Amino acid sequence: MKKKELIRIFDKQATLYEKKREGPKQKRWRQNLLSHAKGDVLELAVGAGANFPFYPSGIKVTAADFSEAMLEKAKSAAKHHHIEVDFICSDIEEMNFSDQSFDTIVSTLSFCSYDNPKMVLDKINRWCRPNGQILFMEHGISSNLAVSAVQKALNPLLYRAYGCHHTRNIVGLIRESGLKINKVESYWLNMVHLIWANPR
Repeated sequence: MKKKELIRIFDKQATLYEKKREGPKQKRWRQNLLSHAKGDVLELAVGAGANFPFYPSGIKVTAADFSEAMLEKAKSAAKHHHIEVDFICSDIEEMNFSDQSFDTIVSTLSFCSYDNPKMVLDKINRWCRPNGQILFMEHGISSNLAVSAVQKALNPLLYRAYGCHHTRNIVGLIRESGLKINKVESYWLNMVHLIWANPR
């Protein structure tokens, strides 16, 4: 899919993302993960700002997304939750920061949409300070054979509709990148993973 079409899909979903009400489990996952954020934080594909209620005080967030419509929703969320945020409208796969710019890098439910997730992982590794941390909450292929078969069958349709791949081996991708995984918690038949990692 061309990037302009992918951006259009996410622009159309911005209001839905803003109004989405996650259940207690998803909120606990975000709280569990994001309570570890510290210092200068980069959040990839910030969407409508679903993480903002869960950041600890005293951090400074740089939030990037390629959807202007998503960023408008995220700006409202930042004001509501009194989070200091610098917003950047850019494609993560094309943007660059200086090496070792951030203490914490956060990615929640974004690796399903990248054309080249391995390249993004390499960038994350460079952008994170040596003693920093990388926090993921991502979804991918289930370890349950029946569920994974359904995911594979529906993946082309879901990608065209929502811009999201459902068949990626997220933990495998992160391991292959060389990032140091410290902890993994997996849920929903291993479709959702919370991952605490450090740069190489």
